[in-house]
Amino acid sequence: MLEIRHLKTLHALRETDSLVEAAERLHLTQSALSHQFKELEERLGLQLFVRKTRPVRFTSAGLRLLQLADSLLPQLRSAERDLARLAGGTAGRLHMAIECHSCFQWLMPTIDQFRDAWPEVELDLASGFSFAPLPALARGDLDLVVTSDPVDLPGITYVPLFTYEALLAVANQHVLASRPFVRAEDLASETLITYPVERDRLDIFTRFLEPADVEPAQVRTSELTVMMMQLVASGRGVCCVPNWALHEYSTRGYVTAKRLGEKGLFATLYAGIRADMLDSPFMRDFLLTAKDTSFSTLEGVSAASKTK
Repeated sequence: MLEIRHLKTLHALRETDSLVEAAERLHLTQSALSHQFKELEERLGLQLFVRKTRPVRFTSAGLRLLQLADSLLPQLRSAERDLARLAGGTAGRLHMAIECHSCFQWLMPTIDQFRDAWPEVELDLASGFSFAPLPALARGDLDLVVTSDPVDLPGITYVPLFTYEALLAVANQHVLASRPFVRAEDLASETLITYPVERDRLDIFTRFLEPADVEPAQVRTSELTVMMMQLVASGRGVCCVPNWALHEYSTRGYVTAKRLGEKGLFATLYAGIRADMLDSPFMRDFLLTAKDTSFSTLEGVSAASKTK
């Protein structure tokens, strides 16, 4: 009567607080997910959650099944890891680099979980800002690169981790703070604070300012997100960062978050992997752990479905 997939769908609904996003995460259509819930409720003779509520309100029956999911799903993942070890592939190497200054928030918990689950795998992490990590991946010096700028390279596959929105942080008293959204020309008189990477790797330039033929009055850089926010809050510039990196500061009232353009500026974060590593049990587990951790710890991210 009750199946593992039912627990996974309930868990996804609680994590995303949305039928649409839960369906995306599980790679189902919304109608298929709704049908699955309806079928389960008919089998049980009980309603699991109240429709059309935000946040989702679970019934007593739904909460009981979520307790079971919280207990069972981690055990299931552990058993799957053990079976993978029995089938071989327990030892190996996972050397990675990241091209994302604000990714440590979710990547470090992922690495901690992975170390506990795969102690036999040699794990190493490097910043991808002092060298070109994607060519190093193609050469075999690295096994995985976290990037939002996939480049077509022979033998490299890009697995989407999640999609996020890039937002502009402005001082609370800034004239842009009261606008419904920011236009490219609004930044022509602004100091734009960025991470110290090439302009052609920054979406604020390649997908927002340059298509509108707009250049900010000044550009300055900072290595740390917290320093960027300090500069913004004191009125010394504006900066564009992922929604999850900005959420902590905007919700506390330090700065104001604004959408870039009427429809927003969205991007996807990928794990670039050599094709020969894709079927490795520990690589598959790392990707699953990374996705689970990012969805549970980051505000405002959604599932991305296309592999490049």
